[in-house]
Amino acid sequence: MKSLSDTASGEVGGKEKITFETYVQMAYFERIIARANTRFMVMSGGQYELKRCVEEDNRGKSGLGLNVIDHYNGTERSVKTLSGGESFQASLSLALGLSDEIQSAAGGIRLDTMFVDEGFGSLDEDTLNLAMKALGDLAEGRRLVGIISHVSELKERIERQIVVVKEKSGGSKAWVQV
Repeated sequence: MKSLSDTASGEVGGKEKITFETYVQMAYFERIIARANTRFMVMSGGQYELKRCVEEDNRGKSGLGLNVIDHYNGTERSVKTLSGGESFQASLSLALGLSDEIQSAAGGIRLDTMFVDEGFGSLDEDTLNLAMKALGDLAEGRRLVGIISHVSELKERIERQIVVVKEKSGGSKAWVQV
């Protein structure tokens, strides 16, 4: 019984020291990453893929970090090295991967609404096109995608908008624009 307890609490000598809770989190994280990568590969034009990083220090909290594989030059590095636009793509891909995994595990529950707050200002034109295509594909799949942004170029791309304007009196005014 002690051996089982030690294993579950990550106290087995000479082995990767992770708790049972961390092990379960890592398993779910792998599934989320796999789902996220289907979108991240498209958004990055086939350049990037996310990979769970495996630290070798066995401190017990390892295994929940992320690296990125760059298929253009065959390297693996920390996601912290991604540009602002690339980080936005990775974050959006992970959010969508999490949504997909929840729907898959929830037995028929659908998450039909998603809001994306900012992030578009850091994207160049090509990256913005790829991100908008990914969000458009979601909308065609019967999901409501709300984008909160100050990027003026998005005003031309999005047909139905809720426009919010700050008033000098301290409040704001909103209207639907079709």
